[in-house]
Amino acid sequence: MPPVTPTPEDPLQSLRRLYADIDCDTARLERFHAERLHCGRGCAACCVDDLTVGAAEAEHIRRSFPDLLYEGTPHPRGACAFLDESGACRIYAHRPYVCRTQGLPLRWIEQVDGHLVEHRDICPLNEAGAPITALPESQCWTIGPVEQRLAALNGERPRVRLRDLFAHGTHDHEPEELP
Repeated sequence: MPPVTPTPEDPLQSLRRLYADIDCDTARLERFHAERLHCGRGCAACCVDDLTVGAAEAEHIRRSFPDLLYEGTPHPRGACAFLDESGACRIYAHRPYVCRTQGLPLRWIEQVDGHLVEHRDICPLNEAGAPITALPESQCWTIGPVEQRLAALNGERPRVRLRDLFAHGTHDHEPEELP
């Protein structure tokens, strides 16, 4: 019997699995930081305009919300295009990675002058509580590993502004073919 060659996984299925992993990890952090997090429905302080996503996430949104993107209108400039008039996210269940980690204490490592330097940040609305510099690594969202997985899904394709996903009165958008 010839060897079975595994078929490559659908990139959107890989993205959904990545989102499930992210949601599991962020849920743990949200429970831990419940008293300090003020994020919730209608809080749009982090939902800024001109956010971009990789091609795989853009295609996931296109396939999940064709009617909204074709017939809907983006939120006025100055805030994320996907907010509704009350400040709630219209694509929350399918929101991109950047939105899934907003509000949490973030940490990342950069090389500065040949040395590795840790940086941390948190939404100003969530600063109350223990200083984020004093938190153990396990109590922060570490930027880097997930971005590597996303980069592999996106390949060399350019990033896409969320606002540009809307048809804006043109009806010639065809879903992008993913590898």
